[in-house]
Amino acid sequence: MTPTPYQSGDESREQGISKAGNRPMRAIAIEIAWGWLRHQPQSELSLWYQERFGHGSKRMRKIGIVALARKLLIALWRYLEYGEIPAGAQLKP
Repeated sequence: MTPTPYQSGDESREQGISKAGNRPMRAIAIEIAWGWLRHQPQSELSLWYQERFGHGSKRMRKIGIVALARKLLIALWRYLEYGEIPAGAQLKP
């Protein structure tokens, strides 16, 4: 779930999300992102998504969910590596 680079001469930019990697894993990450929005509506990541993509078209919301999935994967890695809980996430006792 990384941007596809585009380079031509001195011009360098990033295009959309690449489709490289494990397809089932990408699909699971997207489903986790939808679940996160549903069950953690007050977390910083959910608020970021709502602010940026909440009022957009269906296509924009789908693009946003991919971005949220990537952010959640990074947050999961930080939790496993450093024990950092995503900001605003509510844990069950």
